[in-house]
Amino acid sequence: MALRVIPIRRAGNRTHLFMGGDRELVMFTGLIAFALVFSAQELRASLYGMVLWLCSLYLLRLMAKADPQMRFVYLRHRRYQRYYPAQSTPFRINSNRQGQQYR
Repeated sequence: MALRVIPIRRAGNRTHLFMGGDRELVMFTGLIAFALVFSAQELRASLYGMVLWLCSLYLLRLMAKADPQMRFVYLRHRRYQRYYPAQSTPFRINSNRQGQQYR
């Protein structure tokens, strides 16, 4: 009896990207740039909003190209402790200099 093979389609496993970047981050930076442009209603604010939008879109595309799940990796990294105490393992071979360092 042969094993049954079920193909996993790429369309069912794709990450949610919008304009080449993470969907939520791209839309949020677009909202911030839009609010900056239309709340200030000045030429300088319009330029800053456009520069903010284009730079953030470029950086978010680079981030999604490197890893589409980078946002979740970063958020998990932020939740970790700031300090993990050193823990030895039975496979660690300490040098003489390292042992004398703590006397």
